[in-house]
Amino acid sequence: MKRRKFSREFKLEAVRLVKERGVSVAQAARDLDLHENVLRTWVRELCADPQHAFPGHGQMKPEQLEIDRLRKEVAKLKAERDIPKKGRSLLCKGRDMKFAFIAKHRSIWPVAWLCEALDVSRSGFHAWLTRMPSARSRHDETLLGAIDRSFKSSDRTYGARRVWHDVLADGFSCGLHRIERLMRENGLRARPRRRGLPKDTGKRTVVSQNLLDRAFEASAPNRKWVADFTYLWTAEGWLYVAAVIDLFSRRVVGWAMKAEMTAQLVTDALMMAIWRRGRPDSLMHHSDQGSQYTSEQFQRLMADHGITCSMSRSGNVWDNAAMESFFSSLKTERTARKVYRTRDDARADVFDYIERFYNPRRRHSTLGYLSPVEFEERAMLA
Repeated sequence: MKRRKFSREFKLEAVRLVKERGVSVAQAARDLDLHENVLRTWVRELCADPQHAFPGHGQMKPEQLEIDRLRKEVAKLKAERDIPKKGRSLLCKGRDMKFAFIAKHRSIWPVAWLCEALDVSRSGFHAWLTRMPSARSRHDETLLGAIDRSFKSSDRTYGARRVWHDVLADGFSCGLHRIERLMRENGLRARPRRRGLPKDTGKRTVVSQNLLDRAFEASAPNRKWVADFTYLWTAEGWLYVAAVIDLFSRRVVGWAMKAEMTAQLVTDALMMAIWRRGRPDSLMHHSDQGSQYTSEQFQRLMADHGITCSMSRSGNVWDNAAMESFFSSLKTERTARKVYRTRDDARADVFDYIERFYNPRRRHSTLGYLSPVEFEERAMLA
């Protein structure tokens, strides 16, 4: 039902009918087809302020006008404070980025306020809305799709340089700085690597000298392996993860996961590496001086296969930096943001990271941004 509207003159005459002619409110309301409460309200308004009562459609009393003016002024002052805060990074940017910000936020603030705060014209903004995007803008949109695919396929762990190599592999032609700009503008930021170094103040029995001597390059597969283990927390308790990496391609060639930190853990990882890579010839195995690696069981396994033993100096994590780097990547890119209810959940996730992402797909900076598997395949073809 459409709401009825009454002019100021009608309201004045209705009130006079009651106040001056002695007609009761109930009778006047029936005669004028009004609700009694409406007529009583009109009477009260006229008695309270005879001069400014019933200002009419689209008008307000002087005090209401002042309140409304002050409200608008406060709203504008808040906008002048908040717009630069939200668009702080745009103040030194080009007009297109400012116009895009205005288009995104015009449902929050008036366009005139946004244009004034960002020092652009309203006519320029409205012209930008109807203007066809440039060839560069269209190319950026296409590139952004490829960037987004690469970033999400890496589980949001890739930075601009690795994404750039993915984009180049997809057949696009662009520079690294363009990838950096598009990722920055669209909030695609990889998780930062943890910088803390593990501490080891315990004393170890020296079984072997540091024969590797931080030479983390190998001329061929199965020449230098590095090994270590780490631990992951689950609701069931700790899960210990041991791994063996071939320094030629940085490929994880062996791994094992157990609930106990025993010599069998590192022995199983080395056995997997031997089983997968074949009986090694002239192989050096490097690890720390942990009791698992100095155990008779593990040392006998290496001796039976003719593997030369090399060990880091006590408490010096840099002597096995390649292995520390792998575990740092594992935790930063996968496990640090997970809560595992069971050890089996953690095992499945670590297996997925190693066998489905790290070895076959993850681009490695020391390999010219190739994955370990791709690097080995190209080496075989060379």
